[in-house]
Amino acid sequence: MRFEQASAPFYAAVVAVALSVGYFAGVSTSKPRDQVSRIPKPTGEISKEEEESSDAESETSSVQGDQDLSSVELLPEDECKLVLVVRSDLGMSTGKIAAQCSHATLACYKSLLASNVTLLRRWEKSGQTKIALRCSNEEELLTLQAQAQSLNLCARSIQDAGRTQIAAGSRTVLGILGPVRLVNRITGTLRLL
Repeated sequence: MRFEQASAPFYAAVVAVALSVGYFAGVSTSKPRDQVSRIPKPTGEISKEEEESSDAESETSSVQGDQDLSSVELLPEDECKLVLVVRSDLGMSTGKIAAQCSHATLACYKSLLASNVTLLRRWEKSGQTKIALRCSNEEELLTLQAQAQSLNLCARSIQDAGRTQIAAGSRTVLGILGPVRLVNRITGTLRLL
């Protein structure tokens, strides 16, 4: 019993010394606070190199006609959503549809980050709603894109790179991001995917 009582302070001292040594070793090898790298805030600008490298590695986003994404009027009560319109005539697998929808989501995000951050932040704050709908063919997809762009909504169609299931250049998915009241005017009659 005497041995256990004498060892308790000894073990407590060993633990205290080990913690102290570990703390000071960690502090001395880490960077000073003023040299810690910080994650840069997004500026909305993509360098030419980044743009070319992403185009070479993945599908391309198509924008038809000039549109002023910054002119979309947001009302205080507006919630925003992203609608992903998938062509049902291509017979894409579930994984292919998921990949194409991801491309469309990213294309819309990048466009709004560069041109209408207020709208993008409203979408983020309103839960980043995403709805997957279907259309019959490329003609219908292009019509929906033109209608959305006529309302100055962010509308990005994705053209497949042609490395897997779909012919190169085929438009697969259309992403439309904007206030619910405007997006529903374009996509309100479409069926869920």
